[in-house]
This record gives sequence, structure tokens and C-alpha cells, in this order.
Amino acid sequence: MSRDVVFKVSLIIVLLVVVLGFNDPQLLDMVSTTIHSNIITHFGWAYMLSAFLFLVFSILLAFSRYGDIKLGKDHEKPQYSYFGWFSMLFAAGMGIGLIFWGGAEPLSHYMNPPEQVAGGSGDAASFAMRYSFFHWGLQPWAIYIVMGLSIAYFSFRRGMPPLISSCFYPLLGQRINGLAGYVIDILAVFATIFGIATSLVLGALQINSGLAHVLNLPNTITSTLIIIALVTVLFMISSITGLDKGIQLLSKSNMLLAFVLLFFMLVMGPTSYIFNVFTSILGEYANRFLEMSLQVNPFQGYQWTKSWTLFYWAWWIAWSPFVGLFVARISRGRTIKEFVLGALIAPTLLTFLWFSVFGGAALNLELLEGANVAAAAFPFTMVMLLMCYNLFRALSQEEADLYSHLKSD
Repeated sequence: MSRDVVFKVSLIIVLLVVVLGFNDPQLLDMVSTTIHSNIITHFGWAYMLSAFLFLVFSILLAFSRYGDIKLGKDHEKPQYSYFGWFSMLFAAGMGIGLIFWGGAEPLSHYMNPPEQVAGGSGDAASFAMRYSFFHWGLQPWAIYIVMGLSIAYFSFRRGMPPLISSCFYPLLGQRINGLAGYVIDILAVFATIFGIATSLVLGALQINSGLAHVLNLPNTITSTLIIIALVTVLFMISSITGLDKGIQLLSKSNMLLAFVLLFFMLVMGPTSYIFNVFTSILGEYANRFLEMSLQVNPFQGYQWTKSWTLFYWAWWIAWSPFVGLFVARISRGRTIKEFVLGALIAPTLLTFLWFSVFGGAALNLELLEGANVAAAAFPFTMVMLLMCYNLFRALSQEEADLYSHLKSD
């Protein structure tokens, strides 16, 4: 057997799902809904605990004795500047989601919070902003870091193929080149395809909705499919031109446009109110971080938690093989500490500012201006936990090898 089996089996599985979706979309919806509902209902706690452990693992690793190990050879320098690196990190990790959800999510939580919070109240507004921070903050980036760091270390430091299965060498040894490795890579491909599909469709729906509202274009399935096709073509063009000319240039341009939009809204909007929101919610987020990280709301609000927090955690995990591989590719030459802190702190703070500006402005219109704006992957989680173990084990082995080499000298 060769690695072609991963491609062939993954292709067959995807084609079967696509054919089922075309022939009997109701059956596909029923099956996927049943699987999703059962996983979320019975293992939602595992999503919450895993995301928290990914964050703890990343921070401890950054400040451990392994933090100075480079993702590459000891003499290698980073290929991209900090601005280019951050731009590509941000574009790959969150992308179009923040453009829409920056204002929409706080309003949604404000009007429809869990039952223990009174909708449309000041408490609901505070809850809405705090959980928007939480859903797009440290945990999502920690999920990406675990995936990206594992791939980068075993690929650039150990010289192994940039595959998810390579990250399991300390546990499986040469079996990563057999059935066990194929299963891991097939699972990664499956998660990647449907993670991308979710992000692409949600992004297309957001673009379509915006065009329909601003330009009065038809908001139909046909127009959504046209948008998906155009976005796919643009993605292929940027990919063909490579990281340096295509994706990096596109990411930097998007980042500059985002900064212009952010600055314009900050200056032209309720500036003092936005900074008040940013400061207050940042404090609440820090103060109640542990509670939010482990709170599944089994007594009240469980349905809300399933629909929002657990959905997000499953989405980020499904999206992580794609983002992780990309983040690994652009991070060669950086130390583990630099990788973790850079990919964790800078994007998170920018995300917080983004939600404060757009979510704060939307809530200002709703609360103070009377604008009535609001009225208008469980198995793969287990894989990622094992990746943490394998990465730590490999780093320990590297330290032991270095000590033996020095001792022999």
C-alpha cells in the first residue's frame, strides 16, 4: 500500500457524501443532524475540556525549556516579516467570519441569550460581548497552534513528511506508514474538506446577504453558488501564484483593508463607548475565563451552549488541519515560544478590538439610539489531544538526545 490510498479512500468517502446529498438531501440532513446531535449531547463536555487543555498545553510549552527550540534547523531565520506572518495567520484563521459576525454575533446573543439571562437587558449585552470574545479568542487559536506546531516540528525539525500522521511517530513508530497512519490522514482529510465547506458556504451566504442588502441583488441559492465558484477561482489563482506573490500579498491587502475599516468605524462611531466596551469586557473575560472555559450549562442554557459554543469548538477543530498545515508552512524558522505567543496573543487582541468596535457600535445603536438593529469534530478532538502528548514526548526525546551527545563529547 502507498500514500495514494489516503487520496483514493478520502475521495470515495467525499463522493459518496456528495452523491447522497444530491440524490436525497433530506436523508443526508437527517443522518448528519443525528450524528452531530448525539456527539454534542454526549461529548460536549469533551469539546470544552479539550479546547481548554489545548490552551494550557500551548502556554506551558511556550514557557518551558522547549520554548527556544526552532521549527527548523538551528541557523534558520523566519521566511516572513511579522506583518506578513500575522496577516497570513489572521486571514487563514478567521478570515471573512469576523466581517459578518463582528456585529451579528453580539446582537444575536443580546436578543437571544440562554434562559438564565434576560434578553434585551444590560446583562444580556455584557453576556453577548463576553461570549463573542470567548468564541473567537484564545481557545480557537490554541486549537490551531496545537495542530500547526505539531506539523511544523515533525516536518521542519525532524524532516518528516508534512502529514498529520507524522505527528504520531513517537507513539506509533513506523506504523504511521501503515494502516494506522492512513486512518489518521484520511480522518484529517475528511475533517479538512468539511471544515472548509462549512467556512466557504457560511462566507458565501454572508457575501450574498450583504450584496442583496446593499445592491438589491437576488439572495438565492443560484447567486450563492456563483459566489462560491468565484471565490474558489480566486483561491486557485492565489494558490497557483504561491505564498510570496499570491497568498501573502492577498493577506497583507486584506489586513490593510481591515485596518482601514476598523479605524474608520472607530473614529466615526461612538469612540468613547467602544473603548469603554473594550476595557470592560476585557476585564470580564479575564475574570470569568475559567468559568466560561469549563461551563457547559447542564442546568440552564444547555441548548444555547450546544448551538453556539460547542458548535464553534467543533468547527474550529474541523478547520484546524487546513489552518494548521498553512500556519506551519509560514512559520518555519521561528522558535516554539515565538510561534505560540505570536499566534495566540496578537490575533486574539485584534479580534477583541474588532468585536468591540463593530459589536459595540451595533449594541450602541440598539441600546442607546433605539435603532432596533437586531430585529432587522469529536473523534478528531481525541486525535489532537494525542498530538499534544506526542509533541511533548518528541521534545523530551530531543532534549535527551542532545544531553547524550554533549555527554559523549
